[in-house]
Amino acid sequence: MKVIYPGSFDPLTLGHIDIIKRLSKMFDEVVVAVLINENKNSIFSLEERENIIREEMIEEGIENISIASFDGLLVNFAKKTGIKTVARGLREITDYEYEKNIAMFNSKLMEGLETIFLLSDPNYSYISSSGVREVASFKGDVSSFVSKDVELKIKEKFEY
Repeated sequence: MKVIYPGSFDPLTLGHIDIIKRLSKMFDEVVVAVLINENKNSIFSLEERENIIREEMIEEGIENISIASFDGLLVNFAKKTGIKTVARGLREITDYEYEKNIAMFNSKLMEGLETIFLLSDPNYSYISSSGVREVASFKGDVSSFVSKDVELKIKEKFEY
């Protein structure tokens, strides 16, 4: 059975890696679906994000993943791939409210599409990509939020 784990992954955080690891133990294949969002001020290009994910998964020894990109509605990506399960990580109650509503929309737009929620590891529950981007924009220490390799790539982008 396959599962879609969608997100912008800009940057890939320790929380994302934890969720992917856990999903890889629960499903035959985890499709990490990288959202293309032209309206977002991304640190990394789509190609860079895909490469970062690939490199991190190799380093973590996770082999049952594939990486794809999509724009527009997640439902259209799910229909195109034929995958009927989406996984989302929940850090706090506000994530639940937001994700629940999206899951309900998605289930109406695609019959049989299920969304499962994984609670974030408490060690990572405060980490968000947007928070990491903000800290990095001020040349702050992001080492507690991302892997060493991602930290180095962030430092290259922000020149510190």
